[in-house]
Amino acid sequence: MDKVATSAAQAVADIPDGSTLAVGGFGLCGIPSTLIAALAQAGTSGLQVVSNNCGVDDWGLGLLLRAGRITRMTSSYVGENKEFARQYLTGELEVELTPQGTLAERLRAGGAGIPAFFTPAGVGTLVEEGGLPWRYGPDGGVAIGSPPKEVREFDGRRYLLERAITADYALVRAQVADRHGNAVFHAAARNFNPLCAMAGRTTLLEAEEIVEPGEIPPDAVHLPGIYVDRIVLADPADKRVERRTVRPAGAVRPAGAVRPARTAVPATAAQEN
Repeated sequence: MDKVATSAAQAVADIPDGSTLAVGGFGLCGIPSTLIAALAQAGTSGLQVVSNNCGVDDWGLGLLLRAGRITRMTSSYVGENKEFARQYLTGELEVELTPQGTLAERLRAGGAGIPAFFTPAGVGTLVEEGGLPWRYGPDGGVAIGSPPKEVREFDGRRYLLERAITADYALVRAQVADRHGNAVFHAAARNFNPLCAMAGRTTLLEAEEIVEPGEIPPDAVHLPGIYVDRIVLADPADKRVERRTVRPAGAVRPAGAVRPARTAVPATAAQEN
C-alpha cells in the first residue's frame, strides 16, 4: 500500500484540537519539523504532547508551545527552551517530568500492548512518593502534584509501577522510508522516533528520502511499515545542531576550560545530525 501523502498539510489535516501526540526527536536530532510546521499552520490547539523535550524557542515543538497550542507536556528534559520553563513555572503549562529511560519504556510498552511495568527508576524519590509539581498555581505553590506510585518488591528489591503511554497520533522523522512505511533512522534520531511511532494510533512519518519498496534491505529496517499510516517528504536541510563548538583547526581546549553554552543553529552539511 502506497502511504505517501500529497503534502504535510494533508497529512495533519484530520488532527483535531485536544489530541494527544507522541513526537519523536532527541534533543534537536530527529525532530519531525515538517509535520510540526504544518500542524502549527493548521492552528490545531489544546494539544497534549509526549516527547523527550520540547524543541527550542523558535523551532520544533517550541513553535506550538510559543503559540499557546500545547496544554500539557510529558517529557524527561526541559532543555534549552526558555519558553517551556517559563510556562511551566508560571502555571500556564502542565508538565509531567519522567525519567528518560522510563519515558522510553512507557512508549515502547504502549506500542507493544503492555499496560504497565515495574521499574527501579525513581524508587525512594518524589517519583515514588508523589508530589512532583505537574502544574504550579498563581501563587507559585503546587496546584497539581504527581500521584504516588504503586510499589512492589521482587527478589528483595523495590520497584515502581509505571503506566504505558499511547497517543492519538505520532509524528516522527526518518532518514529513509519506502512507500510502504518501512523506515531507517540515523544515529541518535533512532532513540525516540521508533518508540513514538509504535505508541501512536495513527502515525505520520516524514522522511528525508522516499524510496520504492524493496530498496531498503529487510535487515536494515528499524521501523516496520505496519506502524506507519502516512508518509511525507521532509526537507533534509531542515536540521539544527544543539551545540556548536568553534576553535582554530588543530587547537586543543585547555584543561579545565568551560564548554560554551548550547545554541540552536542551522546545520551545515558538515554539522547535520
